[in-house]
Amino acid sequence: MPSPVTRSPSTYTRSVSKSDALNAPEAIAKMSEGWSGVPSSAKSKRTVNPIRAIVDSLKIPKNPPKPLLRLSLGDPTVFGNMNVPDSVVDSICANVRAKRCNGYLPSNGLPAARAAIAKKFSSKESPLTADDVIINSGASGAVRMCIETLLNPGETILLPKPGFPLYETCAVSHGANVRYYSLVPSLGWQADVKELDKLVDAKTRVLLINNPSNPCGSVFSEAHLRELAAFAARHRLVIVADEIYADIVFPGESFIPIASVSTEAPVLSIGGLAKQYAVPGWRVGWILLHDRKGRLGDVREGLLNMTRLILGANSLVQHSIPDMLHKTDTKYYTAFNKQLENQAKAFTDVFAQKDVPGIKLIKPQGAMYCMLEVDPAAFEDVKDGTVFAQKLLEEEFVFVLPGACFMSPQHFRCVFLAPEKTLQEAANRIVDFATRHAIDA
Repeated sequence: MPSPVTRSPSTYTRSVSKSDALNAPEAIAKMSEGWSGVPSSAKSKRTVNPIRAIVDSLKIPKNPPKPLLRLSLGDPTVFGNMNVPDSVVDSICANVRAKRCNGYLPSNGLPAARAAIAKKFSSKESPLTADDVIINSGASGAVRMCIETLLNPGETILLPKPGFPLYETCAVSHGANVRYYSLVPSLGWQADVKELDKLVDAKTRVLLINNPSNPCGSVFSEAHLRELAAFAARHRLVIVADEIYADIVFPGESFIPIASVSTEAPVLSIGGLAKQYAVPGWRVGWILLHDRKGRLGDVREGLLNMTRLILGANSLVQHSIPDMLHKTDTKYYTAFNKQLENQAKAFTDVFAQKDVPGIKLIKPQGAMYCMLEVDPAAFEDVKDGTVFAQKLLEEEFVFVLPGACFMSPQHFRCVFLAPEKTLQEAANRIVDFATRHAIDA
């Protein structure tokens, strides 16, 4: 066996001395000269939510003379009037005390939770098993996962306009192309299917729909859903259906999952706990794979691969999903929708009872939102929804989101999650503002 290599003391001393010299503060400072900064990645530069720039540009008055009424954020917890069911709180508390629900789970979700979700949303037309469910960190995480799994950079997704801005953020961040199809207010915010046909090219891969809608508060009919499913099938597109507001509809309307009517085009349906249980901070959503014709085999594997990037959603909440979905009293859902209906009515009735110049409210059918259209011709100094929102904030201290946040600059969005009296007060302030700024005022 060869002898071990030895180093003479003098050689070792010289090596240490040289290292010490290089690590001296003055040497490090000299070598760092000209290092102006660390660049971020191209992807990070593409990752911009358009809503932030618009909202951040709005100047919120300091010390307003009357209460600031915030109708801007779709968070059911803000006002404290919409609460998670006691049974759900009990289930979470039991999981905490059990001390057995704190570890890592399978990256695609707890098997019992996936089975419970499949049971809840399975139908005769489109049955599901636990293997068809992938649990995510919120519905927003599900949106991102679907987009990044279905699209290569340079390929195209069709998005609704008006629409939730996160869709664009996720797609552009990934390097995908975005094309917008119009939702027509005069048709109850239905999609313009003829326009859709003109938007498809060889790189188009995905049609995204959001039903019930944020920001429109609309609910698609079965006939319209069949139109959209047929369009997707004609062009061999996968449907990504953001159905986070599933079943949050008002009397006379019905929520119909598009997977139940899409016989050819596969559907990735997105849902979650955030809205219907008033727990957006719990961060649990899911993807349901509806694949009647077996066309999503590669996508299914891709989605599972993508789950390994984040190692799963909140473990405590996942252990409570079976109880939440299958043991919550049905009276809770009825009361939840009724409360939203009453709050929406408190807001919209003000506009129905008064002649409001320059403002047209499109009556909501569900979800938590409504859109109001601004007619610039009726005002002296209001050219669009953004100007309306800023002046309304400055003068009446009502905070709404400009429609530009949703690719609809002539509108603004209101959220009806506040108590009824707050919503009535906000609506009356909007009416007063519009009346005061009207040309004939």
